[in-house]
Amino acid sequence: MKLKAIYRSAAVAATAMALSASLGGCHSIETWNNDFYGNFDALWTILDEHYCFFESKNIDWKATGERYRAAIDPEWDDKQFFNHCAAMLDELKDGHTNLISWFNVSYYRNWWSDYPQNFNLRLIQEHYLDFNYFSGGGMIYKLLEDRNVGYMYYASFSSSFGDSFLDEMLYSMRETDGLIIDVRDNGGGDMTNVERLVSRFLSEEICAGYISHKTGPGHKDFSEPFAYYYSPAENHVRWLKPVIVLTNRSTFSAANNFVSVMKNLPNVAIVGSVTGGGSGMPFSSELPCGWAVRFSGSPVYDADMHLTEHGVAPTPGGEIDMDTDLATKGIDTILEFAIEVLNRAAEDKEEPTRTLARHQ
Repeated sequence: MKLKAIYRSAAVAATAMALSASLGGCHSIETWNNDFYGNFDALWTILDEHYCFFESKNIDWKATGERYRAAIDPEWDDKQFFNHCAAMLDELKDGHTNLISWFNVSYYRNWWSDYPQNFNLRLIQEHYLDFNYFSGGGMIYKLLEDRNVGYMYYASFSSSFGDSFLDEMLYSMRETDGLIIDVRDNGGGDMTNVERLVSRFLSEEICAGYISHKTGPGHKDFSEPFAYYYSPAENHVRWLKPVIVLTNRSTFSAANNFVSVMKNLPNVAIVGSVTGGGSGMPFSSELPCGWAVRFSGSPVYDADMHLTEHGVAPTPGGEIDMDTDLATKGIDTILEFAIEVLNRAAEDKEEPTRTLARHQ
């Protein structure tokens, strides 16, 4: 089943449940007053019934709510109340959770700000691409002739790319030792673009992962995980030679999903640092005052049924940080490491994962 169809199935199931409850005649709709306490209770309850990672993150949401509710001051202005609610949401440590008002949007930044950046696009453009590269659909690429590898950087899965563009890019690098796909600082976007890109590296249909959806208000009320599949791109250039995907902590959401799928493919290795996670599919609602709240409502797992909310680790032997001193001299140690691995793998005629394992 395609991922789009999965989303539709989940939406239909949720709608059917809601209609069934309303038609039963005995379902009461909970309402809240439009004051600080009413809006707080609405926010807490919406998360309590729909957020999907309480169990995996070991969060005592009841105790959290009691603590923050007791600290509300009725004399606050709206911005003070907003900041208080945002602080409670920060307890989830989730970059996908936002409280949205007319004057601000809350956002938990520590999921990436507490880690090394491990990326500098200007450094790549100047010292590896010589400000001379192809671009399109949110991607830049170039054949690094002196190193005999192909390099592409994809900034955001929100940017759509043309099939002809991908055909040309992959075909132009056909004689190299391998391809480097750089998704550092890629904050995610459209899951359809994940499928379109992954399909260029498949020789057969694969299970890309699993997804569950909420079946009730309890923290453990989820459907059985069901699989979604990706198929090879038909009538287009596909790449079955070695690939290394570069990651940092700011590789998030749809980009995190891309890494989790690519990691399970033969001839693909992940190099850099643990990704930022963000695997939950979004759920949105509204408070009595008109503020919106958005958060993760459906957990996503990789093909081995590992939850990817907490990030995807590099291939064993592939974890490496950028040397900040060398970066000032125009050297990206993460990229250099990936190039070396591809060259060694080609010389030894082996998969890059094997090369990494031998040189740990």
